[in-house]
Amino acid sequence: MKAVILNTNFQLENGFTEKPHPKSNEVLIQIKASGFNPIDYQMLENELERKLISSPILGRELSGIIVETGDKVTHFTVGDEVYCGSGSMGSNGSYAEYIAVPESIVALKPSNISFEQAAAIPSVGMTALQIFNRLSLDINTNLLITGATGGVGSFLIKLLLANHYNKIMATVGTEENRNILLKMGLNNHQIVNYKEDNLAENLLKANNNLPFDIGVDLVGNYMSEITAEVLKINGFYFDVTALTNPESREMLFNKGNVIVNISNYAHSLSKNYAYYKNSLNEISRLIENNIIAPPKYKTIGNLSLETVLKAQSMLKNNQTQGNKLIMTHE
Repeated sequence: MKAVILNTNFQLENGFTEKPHPKSNEVLIQIKASGFNPIDYQMLENELERKLISSPILGRELSGIIVETGDKVTHFTVGDEVYCGSGSMGSNGSYAEYIAVPESIVALKPSNISFEQAAAIPSVGMTALQIFNRLSLDINTNLLITGATGGVGSFLIKLLLANHYNKIMATVGTEENRNILLKMGLNNHQIVNYKEDNLAENLLKANNNLPFDIGVDLVGNYMSEITAEVLKINGFYFDVTALTNPESREMLFNKGNVIVNISNYAHSLSKNYAYYKNSLNEISRLIENNIIAPPKYKTIGNLSLETVLKAQSMLKNNQTQGNKLIMTHE
C-alpha cells in the first residue's frame, strides 16, 4: 500500500509497504481522510515525543470504511463508515491507505458529517472532552483558555457553551481569530489579544481585576508563564502541551497551584481502550443531535509527502486560521 514513511534517519519519504492484515479483534479500515496534529512534527524534533513513535508510519486520526474484520469482531461489519484516533496501539499510523486497529477504539462516523469532518475530530475532540470532564466547573468559576482558536480550544469552547457555561476568557493573536470566537458565541470583552503589551495585566483587567480559578494552557512556553501569573493561589493549571518552562513551574509551585495533566496516552498505557470508543460515541451523539458542530477543517492535499510537509509547516508557523488540516486518501 502507498504510505508516507519515516526512514532510519527520521526523515519522511514517499513509499510503499505491505497492507496490514487485521488480527482477530481488529478491523481493517480503508482510510478516506486523516487529520494533522502538532505532535506529528514534534515527534521528529523532540526527544520526549520521539519515544512515542510506535511505527515508521505516523499520523493518529482518521475516518474511513471497514473493508475486513477479524474473526472475533462483534460490533462492526464490512462497509461501516467509522472514525478513530489510532494513537499508540501497535498499528501503523494514518499516513497510509489502510490501517488495522482494535475494534475497541473505533466508533461509527456521525451520520450527518463527511469523512473529512470526521477525520478532524478524534484528537481535538477527545482532548477537549477530557478537559471538560475534569474541569469541575460551577457558575462562579473563572476560566482562562490560551490558544483558544486552535482545534482543542475551539472544541472545548463549543462544549462549554453547549453546557451553558460562559465565564470564559480567551486569547487570540489576530482580528480574524477574534471574529471566529465571536461567531462561536463569546463576547468581545472575553477575548484578549496576546500580542499586545502587558498581556497579564490585560487579562486580569478583563476579568474584573480578579485572578483566574482555572487556566487551560493550549500553547505552553511563554504562555505557560502568563497563565501561571494570572492564576489565583491554589488554582488549577491544565497542562495540555507538556511545554511549561522553569519560570512557569516555579510560579505554579509557589502559588500552590494544582497541575492537571491532560493526556490521552494514559488510557493506551493502561490498556483502557474503551475510553476511546466511549469518548467518540459521546462526541458522535453531540454532533448528530446538533448540540455541537464538528471542527472547521481545510483539505490541503491527497496522501503524499508533499501534503504532510505542507501540513507540518502550517502547524509550526500557526497558519491554520482555526482550521483542522485534513489529508484525503483517494
